[in-house]
Amino acid sequence: MFLPRAFQTRELARLDALIAENPFITLISCDSDGAPLATQLPVLYRRTGEEVVIEGHFARANAQAGHGGQKALLIVHGPDAHVAASWYPDKVEQARVPTWNYSTAHLHGQLEIVADEAALCQHLAELSAHFEARAGGAWRFDANNPAERVQVKGLIGFRLVPTRIEIKDKLSQNHPRANREAVIAQLTASTAPKDRHVARLMQAALDKPK
Repeated sequence: MFLPRAFQTRELARLDALIAENPFITLISCDSDGAPLATQLPVLYRRTGEEVVIEGHFARANAQAGHGGQKALLIVHGPDAHVAASWYPDKVEQARVPTWNYSTAHLHGQLEIVADEAALCQHLAELSAHFEARAGGAWRFDANNPAERVQVKGLIGFRLVPTRIEIKDKLSQNHPRANREAVIAQLTASTAPKDRHVARLMQAALDKPK
């Protein structure tokens, strides 16, 4: 990831929040010929101190299910918003151009495949409980139900323990305060939820002690 120092975040608490809000990630790995493959899927995230663990699963027919032991890149997609050049107070004298503000994280590590049926059942139980609760649903995976248990055979689990974590909050930190405040005001007034989300992140960055 291109990561200028002004936009770099080292606090893992920021990753906690980012993936809690955006658990539907993109996982990228390469086959034996070096051709990249990508899958979008939900994941479970755990952190103990400095150690991060990501767990998810593929359809067994997904070619990425055969990428065990390969290097992988997991992308967390945070909120994003277009920033119009006309919003900047110094737009004329500084010849400002439009840009995009956003948050994202790239997690690099080795893809570990989980094929054990009992481990997969445990993963599916935790995954369904977590996301059904978020959605207000009541469904839970029941490993003792033959109709549900048989479907596990069509899945392959994975685990990723990142060896490198890059967190990027591009929130106009390289602009003077007046520009940042003007952009926050415009995004706050937007009807798009993700615009207002970026505005809140920008305000938090602006208020953060140096």
